[in-house]
Order: sequence, then structure tokens, then C-alpha cells
Amino acid sequence: MNSQVTIKDIAKTLGISASTVSRALKNHPDISKETKDLVNELAKKLRYKPNAVALSLKNSKTNTIGVIVPEIIHYFFSTVISGIEKVAYEAGYNVMICQSNENYEREIINAQALFSNRAAGALISISKQTTDFAHLETLEESGMPLVFFDRVPEGFESDHVVIDDKKAAYNAVCHLIDSGCRRIAHLAAADSLVIGKYRSQGYKQALNDNNIPYNEDYMIVADSFELAAAATRKLMQLPIPPDGIFAVNDLTAIGAMKTLQKMGIAIPEKVAVMGFSAGSFSDITTPTLSSVDQHGYEMGTRAATLLLDRIKTPKTGPGETIFINTNLVLRESTKKF
Repeated sequence: MNSQVTIKDIAKTLGISASTVSRALKNHPDISKETKDLVNELAKKLRYKPNAVALSLKNSKTNTIGVIVPEIIHYFFSTVISGIEKVAYEAGYNVMICQSNENYEREIINAQALFSNRAAGALISISKQTTDFAHLETLEESGMPLVFFDRVPEGFESDHVVIDDKKAAYNAVCHLIDSGCRRIAHLAAADSLVIGKYRSQGYKQALNDNNIPYNEDYMIVADSFELAAAATRKLMQLPIPPDGIFAVNDLTAIGAMKTLQKMGIAIPEKVAVMGFSAGSFSDITTPTLSSVDQHGYEMGTRAATLLLDRIKTPKTGPGETIFINTNLVLRESTKKF
């Protein structure tokens, strides 16, 4: 699927944007002759050839938009899909939903499926495993409008619809501090995911702003129910265990809560727990789980609306980033008695 040389390779070498390279290769009047000459000379030198499948796709669209998500079963992504479908169907578009199942190879297959089915545009949230974005670069290079949401890759000129993960995490940790916690652990996602990096930054900033020293023993990469169980046991066996846990998502938080309960540790009296995403499970746990509401449905409607706008009127420059507001949903897992 990957061409040997892409528009992004030429752009990186020349220190200009991929959109400028694309327009130079098409002899666009907005691009100077000097830039066109540089681009075409390098393209010839590197033996750049447009992707034939991509060109076919660009010239033959359907009324279908594609969606690639890590997990359909995840409450957050299911609400995003609901928002996408509402906007798409009202505009007369069908929705083709693909699930990567947090697998890089499967995500490549998903991208190929969008090519094969001549999707008019795509809404994408990348998998945990994805660190090579060549398959997504091919989609972008083809001229297919892309909107990345929630989990976004860095270095793309396509549009993004996200939350301010750093600010949301900061507010969540500040709530734990306000409720009396002073030894707060973070069950984190890997830094390879942008959301994981920013949520960890928000966690550290909240500690710093409240004069609480950062303890590296309190930060463990554990972003699933199963990993949370092992991480929580490890945390509670420390000489000075935490009195609060901030988890990168709700399932991780619930994994921590179940483990604390098996260990006979009261929530929130001994350890308060804060999740992230305010999913459907967060209000049926015992105790109910405090969390960050990401407003997935709104993210879906905004992302779909932006994509349809791009399909109708293609962008000519760098993409737009839309931030969805978040809020804390405070429940029993962080109350102090």
C-alpha cells in the first residue's frame, strides 16, 4: 500500500508543508515558480510517482464516509459513533465503521478498506499500537478529507477534534487534592499516544502547582482493567502507598477499584479513585466512580460536521483543531467522609 516516496518525504526535505508540495505538483497558481521548480526537481530526483489507487479514489468518490475506531465496545467510542451517524445520515451519507481492535496491522487493513470502497472522507482515532502512520499518510496524500478525533497522530495537516487532555487531567487531579489526597498515583497510557502524554503532563502539573512532590513510583503505565489490577497491588505494597489514584480511563479506574476492594481497602476513605470518560459503567459501580466527561456524542457530531464541510469544500492549508469542553462528574469514589 505504501509508495516508496510520498509527498510528505518531499515536504520534509524541502522544509515546506505537504499541502504546498501537492499544489506545486499540480501547478497551482498560488505557488511561486521557484517553489514549483524545487518541488518538481526533487520529485524527479527521488522518482516520486503519485499513488495510482489514491488518484482513482480522489476522482471517484461515493456518499459513504469511513470511521476507524480502536474499539466499538468502548463506551466513549460508541457515543462518538452515535454522533457521527446522526450528522452523516441527516446529510444523506452512509457510514462505514471499522474497528482496529487496538491493532496496528488491522488498522492498515481498515485504511485499505476505505480505499477499496472509495470513501468520500474518513474519521479516524488511532490504535494504541500505531506509531508508523504511512497508511494514514497515503489516505491524506490521496486527497481524501481526514478528520482525526480523540487519539490523533502528530505531524498531519488534517483536521483534529479533541479535548484539552492536559487541562482535563489537571482538573481531575486538583479535585483529588481538594478532597484531601496528598499521595496521588497515576495509572497512565503510554506516551506514544498523544492523549497519554498530555494526561500525564496534566497530572504532574497539578502536583507541582499544589506543592506536592512527583514520585515516580506512583506513576505506572496501566491502561486496561487487567493491567490496573497488577499495578494497584504494586502501588498498595509500597512502604508509603498512595491515598488517591487517577486513572487514564474508566475501565482502568474500575480495575483499580475492584483490586482495592479485594484487598479490603475502603474507597474513598483510604484511597480515592478518579476515572476518565464518564462511561456507562461509572455510575453503576460500588461506590460510583468520579470521572471526566469527554462528551463523546458532541465530539462525534462536530467531527462529522467538519468532515462533511471538507468534502464539500476541500481545505487549501493546514487543518483546524477543534477542542471539546470537558467537565468533572463527581460521585462517591472521591468523596471524603
